Amino acid sequence: MKINRENIKDICLKHTFLKESDIKIIQSISRTLQFIADSSKADIFIDCLAKDEKNAAIVVVSAKPRDKESLYKEEVVGKLAIRKNEPAVMRTFETGIPSRDIKATTQENIIVKQNVEPITNENGEVIAVIISEKDITQDFIKTKKMEILAETNEELISQIEGKKLRDENGSITYHIDDAILIFDEEGILRFRNPVAEELYKKLGYNQELVGMEFSNLALSNKSIDNIMKNESIEVEEIEIGEMSFQIKYIVQSSKVLKLAMLVRDITDMKEKERELILKSVVIKEIHHRVKNNLQTIASLLRLQSRRIEGKEFRDAINESINRILSIAITHEILAKECIDEVNIKDVINKIKACMVSLEKRENLDLTIEIVGDDLTVSSDKSTAVALVVNEAIQNCLKHAFKNRHVGKIIVKVEKGNTYSKVSIIDDGIGFDISKVKESSLGLMIIKSLVSDKLKGKLDIQSNSNGTIVTFDFEN
Repeated sequence: MKINRENIKDICLKHTFLKESDIKIIQSISRTLQFIADSSKADIFIDCLAKDEKNAAIVVVSAKPRDKESLYKEEVVGKLAIRKNEPAVMRTFETGIPSRDIKATTQENIIVKQNVEPITNENGEVIAVIISEKDITQDFIKTKKMEILAETNEELISQIEGKKLRDENGSITYHIDDAILIFDEEGILRFRNPVAEELYKKLGYNQELVGMEFSNLALSNKSIDNIMKNESIEVEEIEIGEMSFQIKYIVQSSKVLKLAMLVRDITDMKEKERELILKSVVIKEIHHRVKNNLQTIASLLRLQSRRIEGKEFRDAINESINRILSIAITHEILAKECIDEVNIKDVINKIKACMVSLEKRENLDLTIEIVGDDLTVSSDKSTAVALVVNEAIQNCLKHAFKNRHVGKIIVKVEKGNTYSKVSIIDDGIGFDISKVKESSLGLMIIKSLVSDKLKGKLDIQSNSNGTIVTFDFEN
């Protein structure tokens, strides 16, 4: 549908207080309205405040998408948009602030989602608004191409606020941060905005771009024929020298505006990504070195324990070795995963393997099971949990299965909404809790870690059927 700019002038003169200079701005912007409607697959309108109606605007120009069914059966140019039905329109007129994703009721009583952007004159006055409408039932975009399409629409109608429309033809494409190049069906460039001109100058193009072929302007090895065959939006990221770009190709039905190429400079974003990757590698290496250092300390203590004759001293050193290795386990997992969070069950499984090898008793058939939920926590919290579990299992191995040939320990992880819980359950001989010395190093470590480090509660229950040690902590 060809937009009649004389109709725009007639409606504005008859139904608004706009000056002719303001009307010319609206007429200039209307040239890109059909392109926006086609590329965004949305109904697009320009409304102006109505002089004869309070709290109402009048539609002065509209554009329907040509390859998608419009939400409107009838023409709405000349009809009113009242505050009750279209609050976003009036809000933007009054505040000059864009309105995003606000529900509205059309002149045909259809519920839609509106995006509204102000159009200002050289004095910064809001003279009109540009509106994009989509069916509310289509809010949930189901494909990546549709997400890109919505994003493209936002780009095309954004940044009007506060801009002085003084370019050669008033097109809003002159006020978008992306480089925009529009080719005809022969692949000849018909339009470029100033951002595109500056971009190609950086790339070494010193001649006028308009009139050049796509093959001379393409930034990748894509051919225009292949792009045209797809008849949909394509996105790619490329690197040229030290610069990185995201390129979108939008195929149109018009012969003159056949292909739009939007180029975004993402060099800064890619540089930040590289910095994050580098930092991740450094952090990974730090965890790896901490793990190695802790294992070295454990090895030195193990060598020292072999020189000690007293069983009590050897047991004390072995307990210290287990504590050090429990801390090392968290750093080992972090070094592999390169993240600052670990799965508690992974940590406990490694403690189990380490404990069985260090505390193996020839006359005890011991089974250790790790059950329950997968729970991811911070590295700091996982270290505290690992130490508590280590102490509890060590106590089981030391006391729970005296004069027993078979034993079982279950470590159960329960994930909660706010607090999660870990239980260490054994089927040993049990003990009298009231007779446990408060000065016991193992108990002191457990109580201190649960209370001070995990900010949780500790519960110990024991009888002749076994012992249950339970502690919780905030997620």
